[in-house]
This record gives sequence, structure tokens and C-alpha cells, in this order.
Amino acid sequence: MTELTHEIRGHTLWISFNRPQARNALTFEMYEGLAELCRSVPTDGSLRAVVLSGAGGKAFAAGTDMTQFRAFDKAQDALYYEARIDAVLDAVERCPLPTVAAINGACTGGGAAIAAACDLRIAASNLKFGFPIARTLGNCLAAANLARLSSLMGAGRVREMIFTARLIGAEEAHGCGLISEILPDESALMERAVALADHLAGMAPLTLRATKEAMRRTQAAARAEDADLIELCYMSNDFRHGLEAFLAKQKPEWTGT
Repeated sequence: MTELTHEIRGHTLWISFNRPQARNALTFEMYEGLAELCRSVPTDGSLRAVVLSGAGGKAFAAGTDMTQFRAFDKAQDALYYEARIDAVLDAVERCPLPTVAAINGACTGGGAAIAAACDLRIAASNLKFGFPIARTLGNCLAAANLARLSSLMGAGRVREMIFTARLIGAEEAHGCGLISEILPDESALMERAVALADHLAGMAPLTLRATKEAMRRTQAAARAEDADLIELCYMSNDFRHGLEAFLAKQKPEWTGT
């Protein structure tokens, strides 16, 4: 699949979102391809790290390809979509190797959710991170995503980021612990990703794997039921209107229905 490429360099699996003409917006096939790659990595020592990045120089990934939402006409469509995305993020979190998101440019929506599910995040100075759904589509994040983000950034900052629909820059992301390093540009970012992956390759793999899984289990134990909230948003008139307004590059007029 050319829209999601991968290659092995040394002890590292490099995965790239490769739809630069769409700012690497994610199709369902790309989501599923990422999940399969994370589920199938070998644990025999031949690979020691996974690095995710986006092609084209402008975006890590700019969320789900929104044209796919036009087919939603019943609550089960929305619930299935969120369950499907949750399974992908779960696969990223369960990957037995340390995962590094090397983020250049826009990292929004589904792309931001994937980055948040990785173990480490480093970014170029042009980072724009967030979920501007209160301004664009009028849908909602699943409770598991909110919990994941809150553990990284703090619940107050997550609430403010989503309520105001603003995107967080590199300095703020570093200040709140969302990313661990800021690099001046894409070239320096990828050079640092190589060095970080090589460093991780020298760490005790079972220590890393046990730490990842223990933290995942702790977070999973606190998951909340959210099917009613997903249905509330995705089946609303606002969501249908917001979707078409976004695709037409118009400003939506929200009604709360």
C-alpha cells in the first residue's frame, strides 16, 4: 500500500504516512495497515524500535479522511468507527517495541491520537497539534482518547484545547510534556529520530516491554462507557452540517441539535 509505507533500517521499523496531497489524512486502509504492522513486529531481537512519520514536509497526519463520514447514517456506523479506531490505537500501544512519533507540521485528529498512543514524541518547531472538532465537524473524542491525552497533558489543558479548538505549538507541547524534544526543522527531526531509535536499541527490551504493558493496563482499567456520547454527536444535525461545511470550506452554523 503506497499510502502507508514501511521499511527496515538496521534494528528499526520506519513507518510513513504517505498521502502528502491530502496532508496525510488517514484512510481506513492506512489505519488498518498501521495496526497490522504494530501487531506483527518480531520480538526476537531483530527489531528494537518503531518510528512513525509523515511524508511531504507539511504534516505528520491531518486526521481521518473526512469523506468517509458521508456514509454514516445510523448510530452503529459511528460506534463501529470509534471501535475500529480504538482497536488501531490499542495495537499501537500494545506494540512490544518502543514507538517514536517523529512529528513535522500538522498533527491533528486521528494523527494526533496516533502520536499520543506512541511511547515517545519528538517534533519539529513547526508542530501544530490538536483536535479542532468543536470548530470543524462537531463530533467528539472517545473517552479512551481523552484519558490518553489527559495522562500526557493534564485534563485541564485537554479540555481547554478542545473547547477552544486551538492547535498547540511546539514550545507549549514541550512545556506540558506532550513532546520530549523540539528540533529546528524536518531534517534535524529525522536525524534525531535515527539517533533515538539507535539509543533505544541498546536498552533492555524486556524492561521496555514490561513498562509499556503495565502503563497500558493501568490506563485501560479506568476506561469509561461512552457509546451514548458518540451517538449524541455523530448522529446530530450539527455533525452532518459540519461535515459538509468543512468539505465545502465553509463556516458551519451550529444549532446544538
